[in-house]
Amino acid sequence: MNLKKIKLKYDKFKQYLLLIRLNRPIGIFLLLWPTLWGLWIASEGFPNTKILVVFLLGIFLMRSAGCILNDIIDKDFDKFVSRTQNRPLASDKLSSIEAFIVAISLIFIAFLLVLTTNTLTVQLSFVAIILAGTYPFLKRHTYLPQFFLGLTFGWSIPMAFAATTNSIPKIAWLLLIANILWAVVYDTIYAMIDREDDLKIGIKSTAILFDDADRFIIGLIQSLVLIALIVIGQQASLNTIYYFSLIIGGGLFLYQSYLIRNRDPKECMRAFLNNNWFGLVVFIGLFINYL
Repeated sequence: MNLKKIKLKYDKFKQYLLLIRLNRPIGIFLLLWPTLWGLWIASEGFPNTKILVVFLLGIFLMRSAGCILNDIIDKDFDKFVSRTQNRPLASDKLSSIEAFIVAISLIFIAFLLVLTTNTLTVQLSFVAIILAGTYPFLKRHTYLPQFFLGLTFGWSIPMAFAATTNSIPKIAWLLLIANILWAVVYDTIYAMIDREDDLKIGIKSTAILFDDADRFIIGLIQSLVLIALIVIGQQASLNTIYYFSLIIGGGLFLYQSYLIRNRDPKECMRAFLNNNWFGLVVFIGLFINYL
């Protein structure tokens, strides 16, 4: 009996881990890199240790909470998408109430961390919560949820500047725009995987909006991301190492475009995951620049 209880508790715990996508950490990385970009530029080097810890923990907590809120809202849709039908809520292995309690707990802990920073950062955190809560609804009413995802994921950038400098300079907003464009790139590629299922159940995305022009538009937006990052480098007076990292990043973008050339779902997933390396390469350029 005890062994049976232990197994049940283990199975339940495993479902909670799946609920926060701990088995798919790519979302954490795609939120991590732009946050680190903002912290390093705002600090002109290694940021304050306390601020860095707050943001690192906040990334994990808010990404986890965001996944849960998304699954609660999309529960009935996820059941009809092959990639998502086995998620804890879609497969009824966890209840929406259980999931909601976990999400609120994570958001509360993240808010307690933000309270250790300054007033401006705390004020911006309320916007972050609103963005995380409303994003899942966008795919039902607009073909542009990827832009909103970029805003949601990138909101840590103005927060990083606020926490570091108690202000939000123009370069912070430009970095946010670069991140929004980057999110449109990788999340459109991601949406290409589910395009057929989404068309059947009425979910909207840029992958559906761009239609046959998807690969061309993705390439165009990739170019805009690189241009924005070049302008940021000029405004922050960054050195050659940073620009070399953008050349490597451009090569990664070309590789992604090659992978999605036939719109094969498996290759699109590879292209999506490759964006982790793009974010890392840009960060390495910033890190070395400020050494």
